[in-house]
Amino acid sequence: MGHDLTLHALLLLGLLWLCVIVRWVWPRRRAKMAQADSQPTTRTYRRSADPPPFPGLTIRPPCAACGQAAQAPIAEASSGPPALMTSARGRRRQVATQYQFCPRPCCQYYGWVGRGNIRANGHPGGGPWRQLSCVACGTYFLETHGTPLHGKRVPAERLVGAVAALAEGLGIRAVARVFEVDPNTVLAWLVEAADQLQAFSSYFLHDVRVSQIQLDELFAVLSEVKGGEISGTKAIERLSRAPHWVWGAIDPVSKLLLTIDVGERILAMTQRVIHQVMEQLAPDCVPLFLTDGFREYTTALLTHFGQWMQPPRRQAQGPMPKPRWMPVPELLYAQVVKKYRRRRLVQVSPRVVFGTLAGVKHVLAPQGWQINTAFIERVNLTIRQHVSAVGRRVITLCKGEAGARQQLAVYHMYYNFCLPHASLRLPLPQPEPTNGSSSAKQWWPCTPAMAAGLTDHIWTLREGLLFRVPPWLQPQAQAL
Repeated sequence: MGHDLTLHALLLLGLLWLCVIVRWVWPRRRAKMAQADSQPTTRTYRRSADPPPFPGLTIRPPCAACGQAAQAPIAEASSGPPALMTSARGRRRQVATQYQFCPRPCCQYYGWVGRGNIRANGHPGGGPWRQLSCVACGTYFLETHGTPLHGKRVPAERLVGAVAALAEGLGIRAVARVFEVDPNTVLAWLVEAADQLQAFSSYFLHDVRVSQIQLDELFAVLSEVKGGEISGTKAIERLSRAPHWVWGAIDPVSKLLLTIDVGERILAMTQRVIHQVMEQLAPDCVPLFLTDGFREYTTALLTHFGQWMQPPRRQAQGPMPKPRWMPVPELLYAQVVKKYRRRRLVQVSPRVVFGTLAGVKHVLAPQGWQINTAFIERVNLTIRQHVSAVGRRVITLCKGEAGARQQLAVYHMYYNFCLPHASLRLPLPQPEPTNGSSSAKQWWPCTPAMAAGLTDHIWTLREGLLFRVPPWLQPQAQAL
């Protein structure tokens, strides 16, 4: 009987509490909901164009190229330039020898150009090349010493023409048929010319100042794939890690091709390309970098354009936070992210990785450009047309990485110093008349090297092959 009374009392209290809720709490909740419906609050979330703050890295990403550069000996002069030789005897010399240097290592004038120690002695035996002598040590040498034309019995015009044909896109066997020589002879000329022209480009491309750089990688079809030596499935698997990727970096303003290389599409190769670009730039030059969405560029740029920074303490007590490897404040880096659907480009969106969007637009504003990689992609097409080893649907596919690198080294010098660019030409103050009934000359041709201030004239391949590259950079900063 007592349990029933207790149960009834609990039920009565529950009913009373339910009445209180319905009478007081429920109407207020409905009023708040009605008020919210009558005055909706719209919150607009606008995504910032600037990237989120980079947290930094606890260790610096390794770069194999930096380690090799630190261990490799650098060719430097043992002392300053020797005394300048002047001679007042006889008539003034007519042969330009200011770009020649003594080849004897024990001579104090070894490696120094423009010191007045070189004299011309005519053509020994009626040969085509001039003989030079060093007044300091008495060494005699030909003007072709240390160049691919030294000791060749073939006429220089034939060798230079063959190299020019290779630079214009002909294959090795096609050049052999045109110039009536053996293909192995053309291959030997290519190897020697590639070494010479690569040293030529390395000698001139230094302390370059640019405002922006575009980088991209170009895939070259493997000869094994076309020949059926590997299956299509393996070819697709090898596509992302094939050793025949052509990497390039260009200044879109002067059209100067800073570097060109061949390698896998991995982080180590990306570090190598960025290291080559950094060596060519001036020490205090940090340009804007524009690439595609390949993520390894971020790590490579952070490796070469980063510094250690101490983050601030968040708490009053406790240990100091560890230093972080952060990008330098001057670094600006943006990507052009492309999305494909069924092998068709459906969306292109820019993305700022380092820096701010305002800083990137400030660099691009003088030319009126947007974030893009159009210039380096146009150079990719030019490379396919001028380098037979990386062309599409051709029978001159390259079989190895060394052969592709040699052809690219020849084209690198040919593009920068020998080919005038139509967008870089300058109008003449007054039109110059030409021979015959042709129209007057109204434009002054200009190469990328001239636009970048590296030289003051258009070079020929013959001049490039005959140029004796000094063993170290000369102190004078005059354009050759």
